[in-house]
Amino acid sequence: MTYFLAKTEPATYSIEDLRRDRRTIWDGVTNPQAVKTIRSMQSGDRVFVYHSGGASAVVGLAAVVAPGRPDPRNPKSAVVDLEFAALLDPPTPLSEIKQSKQFDDWALVRQGRLSTMEAPKKFVDWMRKRYPKSGI
Repeated sequence: MTYFLAKTEPATYSIEDLRRDRRTIWDGVTNPQAVKTIRSMQSGDRVFVYHSGGASAVVGLAAVVAPGRPDPRNPKSAVVDLEFAALLDPPTPLSEIKQSKQFDDWALVRQGRLSTMEAPKKFVDWMRKRYPKSGI
């Protein structure tokens, strides 16, 4: 199982929207690096849902339920089916991730505008300690 992180603006589609809908097609990504990441997602993988914008933070967890594939509406994009897995309460703010100094080489810290990326094992382990009952 691989872990990823996917960013969304909460006003566009929030973790609460995913919680309510239970399942969604994650789309709208056009950055070539992020599209490649989405295409690599497989059923059973996990995705940390990250709210970007004002209060940037990891807010939830989703499960990949259908693998990444080309977006039928945009040949330069890709989509993946996600299912709500957990709300992470309280959220983990980006400032705390940065302050830990453990993830300075991760794209979340280095490439602030990249919307979708693989999550390093040390981040997954760090999050498991923070949320032991979340199923991470």
